[in-house]
Amino acid sequence: MLFYDCATAPSPRRARMFIAEKGLEIPTREISISKHQQLSPEFLSVNPRGTVPVLVTAQGNALTENLAIATYLEAMYPQPPLMGVTADEKADIMMWTAIAEAQCGLPIAEALRNSNPHMKGRAIPGTTNFDQIPELAQRGIQRLGLFFDMLETHLQNRTYVATNQFTLADITTFVFVDFARVVKYRVEDTHPNLKRWYAHIKARPSASL
Repeated sequence: MLFYDCATAPSPRRARMFIAEKGLEIPTREISISKHQQLSPEFLSVNPRGTVPVLVTAQGNALTENLAIATYLEAMYPQPPLMGVTADEKADIMMWTAIAEAQCGLPIAEALRNSNPHMKGRAIPGTTNFDQIPELAQRGIQRLGLFFDMLETHLQNRTYVATNQFTLADITTFVFVDFARVVKYRVEDTHPNLKRWYAHIKARPSASL
């Protein structure tokens, strides 16, 4: 296997945490987004979409989405289970993973890519350039506030986002909540349940990667 990573981006961090929680050591190749290495001919031959992360399996299949990477590694290395055991657990974990992606990850991307001057003309990842839309940045910040409020209510009397143990849903949610700092949005005392959960997940060794 070979893992294509980027130390500064949130999506590869999700895969890094998942790999670490599985106790795996996979050869890694760093792809610098700041140097536009994801658009190099060499990397585009691996992933024509020009995005990271990518996990090339032992069979040579290039997996270019976090859910695909997690699904593959969970099937290959079932212990510890990070995507549930029972049907209800699996569904709950995937539901909250999808919620975190759509209601936290996407708003952060909208806010960052449509406001950062260094991303002018690069409002959407990939090989096609798109102009920035300032209104999307404003909407992204508003949506982040709604997501933080929802999590605050959801995490009342809960240790983890989904089920009663650490899962992919916690990884996804933590990485995006932590990455919200790039748009100057952080977990504050106004959200004590979220702050407690955030500190608990941040203390895990995989969160430092």
